Amino acid sequence: MQDLTRFPGSTTCVLLDFDGPVCTLFSAYPAAAIARRLERLTAELPSMLPSTRERARTAEDPYVLLQAAFEDPGAVADGAAGALERLLTEEEVTAATGARPTRHADHVIRALHEAGHALAVTTNNSREAVECYLARRGLLDLFEGHVHGRTPGGPLRLKPAPDCLERALEAAGTAARDAVMVGDHPRDLEAARAAGVRFVGYARDRRKAAQLRGASAAEVVRSLPELLRLLDPAAYELAAARLRDDVAGRT
Repeated sequence: MQDLTRFPGSTTCVLLDFDGPVCTLFSAYPAAAIARRLERLTAELPSMLPSTRERARTAEDPYVLLQAAFEDPGAVADGAAGALERLLTEEEVTAATGARPTRHADHVIRALHEAGHALAVTTNNSREAVECYLARRGLLDLFEGHVHGRTPGGPLRLKPAPDCLERALEAAGTAARDAVMVGDHPRDLEAARAAGVRFVGYARDRRKAAQLRGASAAEVVRSLPELLRLLDPAAYELAAARLRDDVAGRT
């Protein structure tokens, strides 16, 4: 079994979930409202099964709704599921224009890059939304094209499936043992385990921390500077001036 606590010196690639560790995607554009817009579209798509329509009617999470559509053979066959995915992508891009950065995320991402770690985003969100956000923050070039989100036009392989992590590792030419996944949800942990990648949970509050520990996450941090200190103590020390609030213990 891999030792999940020995990060320094062995992590060459950091795989970041997007909504949570990098930003709050729906801070100005609620996900529940997007789910309602997708639900209205399902009413106009006659191929969907009644069970799919019912799940769409009650879902507050647009990704639950999208998963239901891709599990409906009729919706997949006539393109209805694809239409929902395209609409969700448009909504995510709109949300990305007003997304709120996670505290200290920009500084920690830059510090990891400056220390020589390869960076990738591995997410259930669309690549377009992630790139829109990263470009707005001046971070896109640091990822060198390694943004791995949903794959339109094919099967839907959302986390906890390891698909986006495996694509990231292959594109970066990195062995799973040399990478670490940073996520804020048990599905991120499940995907990391399936891909053979070590995992650090990021928990913005006690509820998230309890959720991750309940899923048996070996490492959970409450701030991104704490993550940087765990992954690369030398990079943390160099970045201390930028991260003075967290260095002082105010996380």
